[in-house]
Amino acid sequence: MTTLTVLKFGTPTGAEQVLGVISDLQKQHLITLHDAAIVSWPEGKKKPKTRQLTNMAAAGALSGAFWGMLFGLIFLIPLFGLAIGAAMGAITGSFADVGIDDNFIKSVRDQVHEGDSALFLMTSGAVVDRVADALKNYKFEVIATNLSKEQEDKLREVFSEEA
Repeated sequence: MTTLTVLKFGTPTGAEQVLGVISDLQKQHLITLHDAAIVSWPEGKKKPKTRQLTNMAAAGALSGAFWGMLFGLIFLIPLFGLAIGAAMGAITGSFADVGIDDNFIKSVRDQVHEGDSALFLMTSGAVVDRVADALKNYKFEVIATNLSKEQEDKLREVFSEEA
């Protein structure tokens, strides 16, 4: 099962640092990173910078359009008002098919602000205890995932124990 997870950091560079750790874990075959994107919101900027990270030719990589639409829904739609927001309903329906519902979008929107960064990870096959151990020295919150409620609770539990 492929999982989309969003990790929030209280600094504009935290997501970049942890991506390096995730990449190292992949080299050790402790997690499979299918795709990733970073949102970095430096202090004093009106909107965040976004960047897709993986090679577009990689198997399982998502299109730039996917990330662009997702980040548009999260960070731009509130600025455009209800008319455009209503027109985006069809797009949000497509995202819901892969576990990205209104709650997921709202959760990210409500928690990632100026001065923060977020790491969006599409992963599978994680050796959870080894991944948790590798990330225990980093301060972040798991703010959204398309895991089942039980799986999400377990993920949050693992990382809150490490903090």
